[in-house]
Amino acid sequence: MLSVNGFRAALKYLTMFKEGMICTVSLSFLTVVFGFLLALVLALMRMSRIKPLSIFASIYVEVFRATPMLVQLFIIYYIVFGGVNLPSFKLFGFIRFERFLPGVISLALNSAAYLSEIIRAGIQSIDPGQSEAARSLGLTRRQTLQSIVLPQAIKNILPAIANEFVTIIKESSICYTIGVQEIMSAVNSVKSATFSIGEPLIIAACVYFCLTFPTSKIIQYFERRMSRGDRR
Repeated sequence: MLSVNGFRAALKYLTMFKEGMICTVSLSFLTVVFGFLLALVLALMRMSRIKPLSIFASIYVEVFRATPMLVQLFIIYYIVFGGVNLPSFKLFGFIRFERFLPGVISLALNSAAYLSEIIRAGIQSIDPGQSEAARSLGLTRRQTLQSIVLPQAIKNILPAIANEFVTIIKESSICYTIGVQEIMSAVNSVKSATFSIGEPLIIAACVYFCLTFPTSKIIQYFERRMSRGDRR
């Protein structure tokens, strides 16, 4: 049962939730950045005329989309980094790097599988006639991609990429299972200290809402601005 005293006891550990929020935002931001860079490579590989590259990218996307993120996280943390001695310093004074890094890599690898399909769809949505016109003017395939196709594709898929950031904020909660000090880790610590789970969960839900709701509204605002620019 929830109680006022329970909330008072949980709020004494508000610093933990603040640290968890900082960790969650850092985790989500780095995941989207590295996930996007990997996704761009995967999208180009999947559209490549070189069969081995295309097949590898296709297998990567299917495997990461068809397996649970928790399994991927445990494989990265316990198997890939199991025998690796990572530096044991703390980011911002409280985030353990040796646990944070595997969490970022796991989320980025998973996110890249989804983002690559978004990027591929964005590139394929550009009129092929523009590429043909660029080639007729003497631009190479690489120059056409960098100067004409990608800028337009990124503009089209920017809302989807931003929405991926919101999704990662919520999905990053899974990293508490390997000891990353994010929001759900704070819930677990408060539960151990107060012997109550309901109140810290409600606080955690409010923190997640305060992170995701304004972000979603900002995304919608920029999406409307971009749509108005397209209609002119």
